[in-house]
Amino acid sequence: EQAVAVAGAVIGGILLFVLIGMTAYLLWKKFCCLLSYEKLTSSVKTTNASAFFQDQTNPEMQLKSKRSRSVPFIIPPTLHGRDWINLTNEEQVQEDSDPYMTPQSGPRSSFHSLAGAYVVGTINPELYKFPEDKSETDFPDGNIGRLWFSIEYEQESERLLVSLIKVRKLQPPADSCSPFVKIYLLPDERSYLQSKTKRKTLNPQFDENFVFQVSSKMLLQRTLKFLVYHVDKQKKHHLLGQVIFPLKNEILTDDNKLVIWRDLEKENLEPPSEYGDIQFSLSYNDYLGRLTVVVLRARGLKLQEESHAVGVYVKVSLMNHNKFIKSKKTAAVLGTPNPVYNETFSFKADQTELDTASLSLSVLQSIKGEKTLLLGRVVVGPFMYTRGKELEHWNEMISKPKELVKRWHALC
Repeated sequence: EQAVAVAGAVIGGILLFVLIGMTAYLLWKKFCCLLSYEKLTSSVKTTNASAFFQDQTNPEMQLKSKRSRSVPFIIPPTLHGRDWINLTNEEQVQEDSDPYMTPQSGPRSSFHSLAGAYVVGTINPELYKFPEDKSETDFPDGNIGRLWFSIEYEQESERLLVSLIKVRKLQPPADSCSPFVKIYLLPDERSYLQSKTKRKTLNPQFDENFVFQVSSKMLLQRTLKFLVYHVDKQKKHHLLGQVIFPLKNEILTDDNKLVIWRDLEKENLEPPSEYGDIQFSLSYNDYLGRLTVVVLRARGLKLQEESHAVGVYVKVSLMNHNKFIKSKKTAAVLGTPNPVYNETFSFKADQTELDTASLSLSVLQSIKGEKTLLLGRVVVGPFMYTRGKELEHWNEMISKPKELVKRWHALC
């Protein structure tokens, strides 16, 4: 009996010890879990997006951001299969599109959406600015308007496609302006194409397309002419300016669409002189000792025979003490009394020779198999040779070195 009592006491003590140990282990485990949960929740606080970014960036990143105006580029934790939503703080983030999740009502924290995001670099906004189009803002003094257009040539159909884009900064004679544009393909001045009239605007936007039928052989001998008019209340047309654009120096193909702008010029309203007029520019570079002549165009020429076989060209000669030095000539323009050239010539002339030098411009007509005929001539130079407008043009060239001085002159 005593042995049984001792054995029972031993077994009971062992069972009690095991029970106490298991109870203590379970209590310790539960206490540790509570401590770890409290530590996690206490360290994570709901913050706005700006505070979160500041916590994520180290002091070096903050220092760099102060030095430059770059924008941080943030990668969210997940990029694919997400829909954009608007948060209450007006930020855009990506949200899981799980169909089994119900949307939560009330304000959302930025941390909930951006947790796990990190800064991978910065974006410099200056690199993504479009270059400023100076043609829209850089208008010289005395400008009366600027015209934009594009040209393209279809080889197979032999069609010249002209797109009238816009005109800016018109200077009308009245307060209001209702402009339209006439387009000619010179030397044909009898037919033209006309744009729609834009009401009450100094900056009309046209965006209209026009087609001229012209063969590839004759294309480079043609010239586009744009006349910009204003219509007043009495339906009268007032010419505001013109643009002359020769095609001979352009490369026109199906896949080469040229967008061009030109400043408007005032038309010479004076009637042509007896033998016609010629317009050219003079410039002198005193550093290089170079005299430059730009033959622009002529008008009102008295052709001896008007036909497409008649060619008209200009011969430019440099003289010194009435002694011939050198001459150059333009290409011939066929069949028109109003040819357009736009050709540039340069001559060597020392500054000490300007008092004895002169320029002679002769307009000549040639017909195949016949002699060359002189249609008119003009001489510009110093007081020794010229007077009037020709002398004024020469003196203005000398007083404005390296600047093109343009004028009309009557042929004689």
